[in-house]
Amino acid sequence: MERTLVILKPSCVLRSLVGEVTARFEKKGLRLAGMKMMQLSDEILKEHYAHLVERPFFPGLMASMQKTPVIVCCYEGVGAVEVVRQMAGTTNSRKAVPGTIRGDFSMSGQQNIVHTSDSVENAAIELKRFFKDEEIFDFAHPVTEVGIGYADDEK
Repeated sequence: MERTLVILKPSCVLRSLVGEVTARFEKKGLRLAGMKMMQLSDEILKEHYAHLVERPFFPGLMASMQKTPVIVCCYEGVGAVEVVRQMAGTTNSRKAVPGTIRGDFSMSGQQNIVHTSDSVENAAIELKRFFKDEEIFDFAHPVTEVGIGYADDEK
């Protein structure tokens, strides 16, 4: 099973889309293993978006990510990173196809509703950035049990 990070951004929180977005991941069969609301600090944003710090749009990105608290989620499942990325749609939400989270809910290129980890390796790094070990839970879930849900894919 893979774990991945999803951040429900201020554009998601402000537009009251949290329930709709999380419901999509749950309906897909992903197990919610951790969730919390937090206000992002300058420090954590500079670490998380280190590859963008020198870009001219970074101050605006920081400001938009600090408009409201965000909700960070850890989802788990077979191929979770790829599944979540496909469900989210392309990062440039103006190009996101209908049926994806960004294609259905995003109203601009920057206000793209969610952040999703882009690889298994980055998911592990990002989850450690936003969650303490004791904030991610492991428990029986009917969809992930072999013989019932997509865990059959691992046979």
